[in-house]
Amino acid sequence: MLQALDWNGSPAPKDGPRLGRLALDLLWHDAVGRDKRQTLGQMLHLNPAQTPPGCRSFSIPTDLDKFAEKVAQVSRQFQVLKLKTGSGNVEFDEAIVATARKAAPDAKLLVDANGGWTVEETAAILPKLVKYDLTLVEQPFHHDGGSESWRELKYLLPSHSIPLYADESAQGPDDVLTLAGLVDGVNVKLLKCGSIAEAQTMIRFARASGMGVLLGCMIESSVGVTAAAHLAPLADWIDLDGHLYVADDDYEGVSYDEQGRLHLRDLPGLGVTPR
Repeated sequence: MLQALDWNGSPAPKDGPRLGRLALDLLWHDAVGRDKRQTLGQMLHLNPAQTPPGCRSFSIPTDLDKFAEKVAQVSRQFQVLKLKTGSGNVEFDEAIVATARKAAPDAKLLVDANGGWTVEETAAILPKLVKYDLTLVEQPFHHDGGSESWRELKYLLPSHSIPLYADESAQGPDDVLTLAGLVDGVNVKLLKCGSIAEAQTMIRFARASGMGVLLGCMIESSVGVTAAAHLAPLADWIDLDGHLYVADDDYEGVSYDEQGRLHLRDLPGLGVTPR
């Protein structure tokens, strides 16, 4: 049956639940890759040597002293760290950032507010965060405000020095076009857009609009994270550690070395195998 497969686009349906569409899409890519004896990255003509450095994420802490110890420890392997904020207290959120910067003075810090601030709080806190030399701030307010919330922020804060990235506000390619001129970049996730092709289109639209690209994931198994990792050479930043928080991950795929560099296994298709 595999010999009949052609590399001419996934047959996964365009409509229906995104999780189901993505499952079919990844199954098809894996089957074609195995048939052609090529990795997904090779099928997409991507060079893994161009993959950005790996990133580790931290949940909102309750104890800043223990948080500082953890950040210092992790930063010995990873030089890109992602901080979750949006605690409900913007002063504590700033303390999270300040603690991380002191613990990892040379690290690239990405801040993800997870929609936890209001537009007004965002406009107030961003100038305070400038001194911590942040790489970007992601999804500061809830996405239910649509592009109008980003437009409002632009009115309240016409100029800023911290790049702003949209996550939940950018579900698919059309959203990227809507956000052009309002954000500095977008977070592309397979579980949001539903297929490899849609992710590529989001990235292409972002580049055409002068935006940066963060390639992300959710808390998911090595299957989804490894599939996304093949697209890493197309991104400026990657946040692909969701599988590390899964206690019963049934598959083995992407990994990180002692320097925090992402590694994909040299296996055809997605490059994942059952544990």
